[in-house]
Amino acid sequence: MSKPIQHIAVIRLSAMGDVAMTVPVIRAFVEQNPDVKITFVSRPFFKPFFAGIPNVDFFAVDVKERHKGFSGLLKLYSDLKRLNIDAVADLHNVLRSQVVRSLFALSGKKVAATDKGRAEKSALTRPEDKTFEPIKTMVERHADTFKKLGFTIDLSNPKFPRKANLSSEILKITGEKSNQKWIGIAPFAQYDSKVYPQDLMQEVINKLASDTNNKIFLFGGGNKEVEILNSFAKGKDNVINIAGKIKLPQELDLISNLDVMLSMDSGNAHIAAMLGTKVITLWGATHPYAGFAPFNQPLENCLVSDREKYPKLPTSVYGNKKVVGYEDAMRTISVEKVVNKVLSV
Repeated sequence: MSKPIQHIAVIRLSAMGDVAMTVPVIRAFVEQNPDVKITFVSRPFFKPFFAGIPNVDFFAVDVKERHKGFSGLLKLYSDLKRLNIDAVADLHNVLRSQVVRSLFALSGKKVAATDKGRAEKSALTRPEDKTFEPIKTMVERHADTFKKLGFTIDLSNPKFPRKANLSSEILKITGEKSNQKWIGIAPFAQYDSKVYPQDLMQEVINKLASDTNNKIFLFGGGNKEVEILNSFAKGKDNVINIAGKIKLPQELDLISNLDVMLSMDSGNAHIAAMLGTKVITLWGATHPYAGFAPFNQPLENCLVSDREKYPKLPTSVYGNKKVVGYEDAMRTISVEKVVNKVLSV
């Protein structure tokens, strides 16, 4: 009889939103299986996502040096093996994680990988003869991976961390909260087809900022984005661009204190959701039906582009496919609709 699984290596190396989507699953798992230890294997940048979760160790993968290339994957397997891993949950299911997983399987360990549902996603995004219906979310797919290892995870009553106490360093930038509503806005995404037009976003910010009871925090990174965020905030005392001013752990603390986060279909939506903050998302080429809606958020908080005007939507799972004539799809989400949704939430 094989010994019970007491230590699982969970692999998800990137990207930010995808790693954030694993957090609610890990939280639920350790709460419901307190005798099992998790070692989460990912890039060092994502370590703060797992801070404070009991029974979870973080293993930082060094993809630039020690764990680079095929020989690096052998070293990664060797490094993890020393930790007395009993099983592997591969939530990434790409070549790199498949190699490590296979090595564990060959050594007699139980392994399971997330089924990404490629066929269903393809049917949802193909231009003709679409199957336009919601498919299983990535969070549910990750829970299914643990099921293959013999564990059930109930995600129906999720628990979230308490709102963080803000450090004096953050409060210097934000000021005390008092009775204001704190609204986060993350106006960027990896692909342009998922980004709300800049002129419309400026209008949204102007309207929200016209009420001094609202304080707006703008999220982003990189010189170009900082420049755009500065232009959004110009001349408004209650609009603060926080990009580049604080590090990720402090950013997470701030997001946990927001009343709502307005985001594209991007990493910030999933970060806010994993912290239990209310999230409103705007969708262009992509669609919440593809399984990437923020965790535990109502579908009505996902504002989608007009499919009557743009019937091929969604045209892509990730937003990386350009469709001629669909560049202005997000203009069908009106400024009034966005502002009203933020205020109602």
